[in-house]
Amino acid sequence: MVRKLVLSTLALLFAAALHAEPIRVRQSQGSGHGFLVIRSEGGEIIGHGDVLQTAHGARVTTELALHFKDGSLDDETAVYTQNGVFHLLSDHHIQKGPFFKTALDMTVEANGQVTIRTTDKDGKVQSQTKHVELPSDVCNGMMAPLMVNIPAASPGLKLGMVAPQGDKPRLIKLNIMPDSTAKFSDVGVTYNATVFRIHMELGGVAGVVAPIIGRQPGDLYIWVSESPAPQLLRLTGALADGGQVVSVELSGATFHD
Repeated sequence: MVRKLVLSTLALLFAAALHAEPIRVRQSQGSGHGFLVIRSEGGEIIGHGDVLQTAHGARVTTELALHFKDGSLDDETAVYTQNGVFHLLSDHHIQKGPFFKTALDMTVEANGQVTIRTTDKDGKVQSQTKHVELPSDVCNGMMAPLMVNIPAASPGLKLGMVAPQGDKPRLIKLNIMPDSTAKFSDVGVTYNATVFRIHMELGGVAGVVAPIIGRQPGDLYIWVSESPAPQLLRLTGALADGGQVVSVELSGATFHD
């Protein structure tokens, strides 16, 4: 009986993986440079950042760099293509400094090779390279371009993501749902935005146990302008497991919570 249950569960998981689909390109990505402000949950400015994007044909490189006043850095560079759908080629994510409990250096390649190097507060270094069967909808480093390609009227969708679990890679699902509408202002003019909620589904035994022991990651909230050319405006949530909640905002905009 147990064996049949395990086999049935594996079959369901395999079927879910087969039905993973990348996001269709509705808004082609071009070159650009945006400037960001990082605020604490209380509204204090604790850093700044920018997002630099270059496009060469269907190949796009997006780098998001966040610099904190305490010297910490969160830097992620993704390379992807946009031939009808978005497809990840590589993602390199670095987090280091006192803002983060654990320093992280993670690389995800399109062939499924994932390398994770972590350093804890005591200086202990762990490093591992493993192969992960990546779904076609894996979205590491691509949240900004993907979010502006999700219709505001969408009932929601799920995307795959590789997340670090210590020095080991873990494939999780991001459940993305329209949550509410909000308003923001720029130079005194008020506009509308759609707020999406992103819930991380760990899956497996960890997904069952995490909420019980208080280790379920908190939800993220992303603001996208309602426009024929939508733009990602704001991200609110923790940037790392167990980290403090921050708001990463487009510089110059005022948000009406």
